[in-house]
Amino acid sequence: MTFENPTSPLESLVRLLSEAERPLFFTGAGMSTGSGIPDFRGPQGVWKTRKPVYYQDFLASEEARVEYWDYKLEGFEGFRDAEPNAAHRALADLERMGKVRVLVTQNIDGLHQYAGNSKVIELHGTNREIECVSCGKRSRPEPAFEEFKRTRRCPVCKCGGYLKSATISFGQAMPQGLVEKAFAAAARADLAVSVGSTLEVQPAASVPLVVLEKGAPYVVINRGETAHDRVATLRIEGDVNEILPSLVGKLKMHESTTAGEDAADSSN
Repeated sequence: MTFENPTSPLESLVRLLSEAERPLFFTGAGMSTGSGIPDFRGPQGVWKTRKPVYYQDFLASEEARVEYWDYKLEGFEGFRDAEPNAAHRALADLERMGKVRVLVTQNIDGLHQYAGNSKVIELHGTNREIECVSCGKRSRPEPAFEEFKRTRRCPVCKCGGYLKSATISFGQAMPQGLVEKAFAAAARADLAVSVGSTLEVQPAASVPLVVLEKGAPYVVINRGETAHDRVATLRIEGDVNEILPSLVGKLKMHESTTAGEDAADSSN
């Protein structure tokens, strides 16, 4: 399906957002590359140089656990010190304007919340906490990383369980409650906007499709091809750090103009 409108794609999105009452935004790794955090599947992605450690191997092998913690240590300071970029700040602005009813993200960096978004569902967990695989207790990551650097062994919880990042590893079950919450939000939404995702990872990538399947518009914003390009109502190609701030500016101008027209009509 294509969106036929003589205006620019960004102006079309402005109109869709101005008309929507329950917009859902879905974000992927392309949101955070502008903050110095590498993506996973891009040309320079993490999985080009690293092989993921599967959850079952993490549980079964100390060698796999050390490999996992070594990989996490490699990127720890980058995640810890990353700051929200212009795209993150723009989505926070959109939430304050009432144009982000819920934000479903595949990202594990916590930068949406850091920027000011409060309605965030983190489907793949967060790097900003450590979790025990046995008792589920969560804690700050710094002590665990210091222990691993000192011992070169997987840190262990007081209960005896292995500690890992509070993220979803390959082969690990998705958090069912959060998955259900995300799909329920999609079922209520009247617009879906995917930003910075190749839309290849399931089941997360199916969330915005729920909105499309019930007849509501679906907008895909990304630099490079995505798995949903052919079904999107509207496709916008480019850098999210340029597109989203411009979107906010145009939407504010649109709302200001509309408010002025409404005031003029009421005075006549």
